[in-house]
Amino acid sequence: MRYVLIFIFLILAGSASFSQKENALLRQGNRKYEGGNYKEAEKDYRKALELNKESVKGQFNLGTAVYKNNNFEEATKIYGNLSEKSTDRDVKSKVFHNLGNSYLQSKEYEKSISAYKNALMNDPKNVDTKYNLEYAKMMLKKQQQQQQQNKDNKDKKDDKKDQQDKKDDKQDQNKKNDQQKQPQDQKKISKDDADRMLEALKNDEKKTMQKVKKQKAKVQVIGIEKDW
Repeated sequence: MRYVLIFIFLILAGSASFSQKENALLRQGNRKYEGGNYKEAEKDYRKALELNKESVKGQFNLGTAVYKNNNFEEATKIYGNLSEKSTDRDVKSKVFHNLGNSYLQSKEYEKSISAYKNALMNDPKNVDTKYNLEYAKMMLKKQQQQQQQNKDNKDKKDDKKDQQDKKDDKQDQNKKNDQQKQPQDQKKISKDDADRMLEALKNDEKKTMQKVKKQKAKVQVIGIEKDW
């Protein structure tokens, strides 16, 4: 029985020692956090969690330090997990509030709104959460308006592109038609030119024949003098 009591005492002593180290690391991390040294504070909180992974304080403080180090993705994971474990309404309100802040920084406004609502369910009088909730709603509305505007601009751009493509296709078709017509026109022009050339030749031939006739007439008129 004595050995059992000694064993239990050793376990309790060891547990107390771990708890003291954990609390010491948490306090040390808190001092660094308050001094604005969030990276070093994060290291202390992680060391504390190595001693007690289930520590609500350790997880909460780590999430806050991670948030301050602009690692919003990890912050949402930490607070998301903590929101499912904690049963204390005051703690859950703070966890959901910070979860909402993390989503807000990541511009995931719908998730942010949901987190703030959960925070208010656990603490309906929290003014900061109410303010953040309204701010998240406003940012969501702006985001949706911007997305709609981008969609409208894209649709207009696509319509303009389609119209330009149709115009280009029409121009290409007209150019193709002109190219197809051009040989025919060339043939037509060549035939017209040939007719004109033929007519010119006929006229020249006619003039030439007239000249020849005149020359013959002259010759006939002049001729060889007769020997009388």
